[in-house]
Amino acid sequence: MSNRLLRVAGGLSLAAWLLWIPLAFAQGNEPKPPEKPPAAGQEPAKEPQKVDEFAEAQRAVTGPAGNPECVWLGRRVVNLLWRDDLDTAFRHLDLYDRFGCPSAHIQASFRCLILHGNSIDPKAADSLNGRIHACWINPAARAMPPPAPPAANPPPKG
Repeated sequence: MSNRLLRVAGGLSLAAWLLWIPLAFAQGNEPKPPEKPPAAGQEPAKEPQKVDEFAEAQRAVTGPAGNPECVWLGRRVVNLLWRDDLDTAFRHLDLYDRFGCPSAHIQASFRCLILHGNSIDPKAADSLNGRIHACWINPAARAMPPPAPPAANPPPKG
């Protein structure tokens, strides 16, 4: 009985394998067309910009908070805190601490972000990311007062 069971299992495995081979080769091996470089006037690649941001942070921030891994994780934690994703923020904060990054810099950067919250456009992701980067570079920046309302024209005298 067990010999027959082994033959049936082996036959089914062979049949499945034989059916799988043509499907694997049928997916097509056509090469992808090469990506076109951005035309003049278009946005350049983001990678050099990120490297520049990390270099700027390393020049502006003293100590371990300026290390690229601390900048990357710290800005991500501040972003997650702003978006009320506390569980993910705390998981990232554990990594931030494991790299030896100063937790006080997260607190100061988040405080700065809260103080500048009225200047963030919720529809533009770059607005939030730019403000987080600015607060990471200089967390002691003071919030600018809101613009004064336009003065009402006084009634004509007469």
